[in-house]
Amino acid sequence: MVNVANDPAVRDAELPAARTTAASPSPSASSAAASSLPTRELVAGLTLERLLELPSLAGATVHGPSSGPGGDAPRPPGPPVVTRACLVDDAWLLAPPGAAGHAGYASGARRRAGHQLLCVDPQAVSPRRLREPGAAAALHDAAAVVVTRAGGTDPSAWLALGEQTGTPVLLAGAATAERVVTEVLGALLDQQAAILERVDEAHQILVGVVLAGGGLQDLCQRLAGFLGGATMVTTTDGRVVTSAGAEADLAAAMALDCFDRTGRLITEHEPVGTRDPRGGTARRALVRIVAGQLDHGLLCAFVVDRDLTADDVHLLERAATVAALAITKEQAVSAVEGKYRAEFLRDALSGRAGTPADAVAHASALGWDIDRRLVVVVAETDEDDSRTTRTPEEVASLQQRFARAWIQAVGVRDPLAPVVGFSQEVVALHAVPADADTEAVMRAVGDVVRVVRGDGGGGRRTFSTGVSRPIDSVADLPAAYEEALSAVSVGRQLHGASALTHFDGLGIFRLLSLIPDSADLRRFVEESLGPLASDDVPEHADLRQTLSVLIDTNMNVAETARILFFHYNTLRYRIAKLERMLGPFTSDPQLRLKLALALKVHQMRGI
Repeated sequence: MVNVANDPAVRDAELPAARTTAASPSPSASSAAASSLPTRELVAGLTLERLLELPSLAGATVHGPSSGPGGDAPRPPGPPVVTRACLVDDAWLLAPPGAAGHAGYASGARRRAGHQLLCVDPQAVSPRRLREPGAAAALHDAAAVVVTRAGGTDPSAWLALGEQTGTPVLLAGAATAERVVTEVLGALLDQQAAILERVDEAHQILVGVVLAGGGLQDLCQRLAGFLGGATMVTTTDGRVVTSAGAEADLAAAMALDCFDRTGRLITEHEPVGTRDPRGGTARRALVRIVAGQLDHGLLCAFVVDRDLTADDVHLLERAATVAALAITKEQAVSAVEGKYRAEFLRDALSGRAGTPADAVAHASALGWDIDRRLVVVVAETDEDDSRTTRTPEEVASLQQRFARAWIQAVGVRDPLAPVVGFSQEVVALHAVPADADTEAVMRAVGDVVRVVRGDGGGGRRTFSTGVSRPIDSVADLPAAYEEALSAVSVGRQLHGASALTHFDGLGIFRLLSLIPDSADLRRFVEESLGPLASDDVPEHADLRQTLSVLIDTNMNVAETARILFFHYNTLRYRIAKLERMLGPFTSDPQLRLKLALALKVHQMRGI
């Protein structure tokens, strides 16, 4: 029996990315996940559509492109957003933002001016004056220009100015520029007040969850009610830990293309943070759950009737701190519980758990039911951690993630089933019905394996799985554990990585795997098969297949010809050629046995 160890401490290799105001892919995201849209700072403000709802701008018309080639720098992409309003008068024209030597312009004023609304009275300011270098630069950077009392003037010069600078032009009615500025600033203040009120409400919700000692489920429920949709917490590789929201909202979220067919969130293709609404994915948002330098997963929100704003993402970021507290608390408790569980299961697999009655009672106290028909399932990653270039911390993190995946996948189907991650493997005691045959057992275990494996990605590693024969007593656990270990080891040799093997399917390979020196096996194959032991000649593989089918059919030439789709005479020719190379195996049963064993050994990998 191999040595097993206690669960390692919970660690994850990924570190959180620096927070930005624009959406950015996670560190593990592929290049395909990066949006092809230009990066743009997403801010809260008034859109042009919202401006047209103001009384002073009722009936105003919008002209000109939302972006264009004018000026000495490209305009910010996306629809204009207004966060401030300015009256264009003689004082503004003397030193507009962007004029040579203007204070603060080089240190960021120009970027901030991209959200400014310029209000112009055509009776006081002419288009010619706005074509002066300093004013033209500021006009290019503005979100839009409002031309008030435009009814009595020729708008063509203003429209041409907008085309030249790539700035939208709003032609208003009889309202004065001062009134437009006042109403825009008032609307901005109302919006900011509403945002602050919403932030305060969100703060009270998060404080309430913390003070009540709530967990991840409580947090998700409160967020789902506040945001109006579905919320989820996933592991770093996308497995859903908990979720909340209306059934229809949850179903709509799981139907999105960001989930694979196993229900895993495809984290490697999903950016975290605020998203550009033009990308078509702004109705969902992801933020990292980080405690110190450990990445514990993702907090996700999905809505169906609106785009999630930068303020919503900021709320999720604050909620992620609460989630980190809840996860850290749960991990502290589970670390202690996991230690005792791992020690008990290690003793049970080693035959040191006491009498069957004592072991059943002990397992029941730990929340497990082992007083039933069970099979032992052993899962090992195909990567050899003893010969890896990874750091010990990264190996421990990956093994912990692998164990969590098994615990979650099995726990959904059978909460009373023991599942423990050791230093080299994950061991699960899978309950099976009394009348279940081997095929039914493999189907049930295969369902769990598919969930753990998912569709790949998310930092996952391939793994092989071995399944023991069913047992009806705890006393038989050590023998069943040995069977599962043999199944996973020999199964990987036979089928390669990601093998799923039952102990009863090993056959003669079970005995062959007990030979410690693979050099002896290779020498036996070379001596028995001669030139057929290698693939130096392409024909050798075909001849080995012909020999194998002949032996399997007990030298039935007609049946072999049918299976291989050969003409009878062609097969006779091949048999004669094989006997010239290997000897009279058709008439010598001892030689046939020797060749059959050599073919089985040749089939094993790593020999």
